[in-house]
Amino acid sequence: MKILIVEDEPALLDTIAEYLAAGGHICEKAATFFVAEDKIAAYTYDVAILDIILPDGNGLDLLKMIKKMHPETGVLIVSAKNSLDDKLAGLDLGSDDYITKPFHLGELNSRINAVLRRKMFNGNSMVVYHEISIDTGAKEVMIHDRVLNLTRKEYDLLMYFVANKNRVLTRESIAEHLCGDYIDVADNFDFVYAHVKNLRKKIKEAGSNDYVKTVYGIGYKFSDK
Repeated sequence: MKILIVEDEPALLDTIAEYLAAGGHICEKAATFFVAEDKIAAYTYDVAILDIILPDGNGLDLLKMIKKMHPETGVLIVSAKNSLDDKLAGLDLGSDDYITKPFHLGELNSRINAVLRRKMFNGNSMVVYHEISIDTGAKEVMIHDRVLNLTRKEYDLLMYFVANKNRVLTRESIAEHLCGDYIDVADNFDFVYAHVKNLRKKIKEAGSNDYVKTVYGIGYKFSDK
C-alpha cells in the first residue's frame, strides 16, 4: 500500500519509512508542511501518517486538506505525549486513529493495517471475492484452497483491484499505486501491462475466473460482469 509519512525529525522519518518499506509498503516522505502540501495536492495515498507539530505549519491543516481532496485516504495522526487536545481535534476533523510519541514501530504498523482494513474492507482481515481469498495479515492469497505464489507487486496489484472492484482504473493510477511518486520519471507504463498479464496468468492457472477486464485506451476494471 502507498503511505505518506509527514515527520520533521529526519532520523525518525527515515526509520519509519525503512521499517514500513521492509513490510511491503511504498513510502513517500515529507519533512515539512510545504513538501507534504505539494504531495497531497499531486498524489493519492492509502494512508497518511501526520505529525501534528511541523516547523512550518500544523499537521491538522494537512488533515483538512486530505479530507477535502482525498476523503478515501486513511489518516493516522502522531501527537506529542499527553496532548489530549491535539488527539481530540484530529479525531473531530476526521482522522482514523492516533498514536503518541514515543511509539514502537510494531504498534505503528498494526495501527496502519487496522486503518487500511477499516477503509478498504470494513475492518475484515480476511477478504473474499468469489473463489479468491486474501489474508491481509499474512499477505497470503488462496484460490480453491491453493496458495497463490505472487510477487509483492502482484499482491499489491490484486489488493488494489479488489479494493476498487467494478471501478475503471487508469494505467496511470495503477502505476502510481505500485511505484509511488517516482512514477513521474517513468518513460511509459509498459510495466503495468506486464504485472497485469502475470497476475492474470497466475489467477487463471489456479482455477479462478479472469476478473481483470481491459478497458481499451484507459486501463482495467476488476469485475465479474
